[in-house]
Amino acid sequence: MCHAERTKEEPQKIQSNQTLDAINSRTGRNMPQAILTAVLLVALILVCLYLGSDAFMILIVFFMSLGLWELRVDFATAGLSIPIVPLWICSAATMLAMFYSSDHVVWLTVSIFLTFLIVTICASFQSRSSTRLKRAVANKLQITSSTAISDHSGHTAPCNKSKQQNKGLYANVGVSLLTVIYITFLACFIVLPTTFGDHPTAHAIMSVFLPAVGDVSGLAFGAWLGKHKLSPRISPKKSLEGLAGSMIMCIVATFVMFACTYARQDWGRIWWVALLLGAVVGITGTFGDLSASLIKRDLGIKDMGHLLKGHGGVLDRVDSILMSAPFIALILWVTGL
Repeated sequence: MCHAERTKEEPQKIQSNQTLDAINSRTGRNMPQAILTAVLLVALILVCLYLGSDAFMILIVFFMSLGLWELRVDFATAGLSIPIVPLWICSAATMLAMFYSSDHVVWLTVSIFLTFLIVTICASFQSRSSTRLKRAVANKLQITSSTAISDHSGHTAPCNKSKQQNKGLYANVGVSLLTVIYITFLACFIVLPTTFGDHPTAHAIMSVFLPAVGDVSGLAFGAWLGKHKLSPRISPKKSLEGLAGSMIMCIVATFVMFACTYARQDWGRIWWVALLLGAVVGITGTFGDLSASLIKRDLGIKDMGHLLKGHGGVLDRVDSILMSAPFIALILWVTGL
């Protein structure tokens, strides 16, 4: 009897595994792991929001620090180097200044400028130190540099070598400044909506969860209906159907969030804000995902990191949040919500 039941269950188990494999293949993720990780992340964010704005601020700084570390490792695979410790310090200081200062624009401008300056100096020093170290090792081992080019008479061409060294220096400075803009600057706009208006907690929820809704909806609609590729070269799994689904579900989610936040008598003047906000986040979230995919494709990597099971790295989850943050903050601020 037990054997018969086991025999009957095996085809069902095989079919379930095949169905799950098909879903994982279409989405490009391990869905059970992704769902579990997402539930834990949502719970963590909600707990921090319940504890207050300060706890939410600490969470943002922590996750952005992890994101900076991931970018450092990712760029290193391409031979690029960013000064991680100065970036950690400057990024945390910039986000804290944005949160606790009353004049946000001034402090953001000053902090970002100082961050640019410090990171540029540190990246330049780091590049020169690395070059000197390589030269010292080569001299000690009595090995000529492999990048030195010899002419027909046997003399080396130091000018070409110098250009290659300068190219490395500029590349390191460039990716360091890109990191400041991509993480530090954009993350400040996740913090900004929690500092104005009568509903800072609702603003924080919109900044974090609306892009997440768009991301999940785009994935689901793309796996279900996706036939027309949005950008095959950058992200083969992105589709126009996924983008449309992302916009629709973001609009629905925005109306739900507004219904739970604002009084019914205010709906006559703010309904269009919910419509605009949802549509914009659906587009910017997808664009943020494509931007991260472009970076990964250029670096030749699949995921930004491996910290989140089923999702890849922290940046794989917050790319749409980062890109949507300035637009959410701007709409909420301009409309006075």
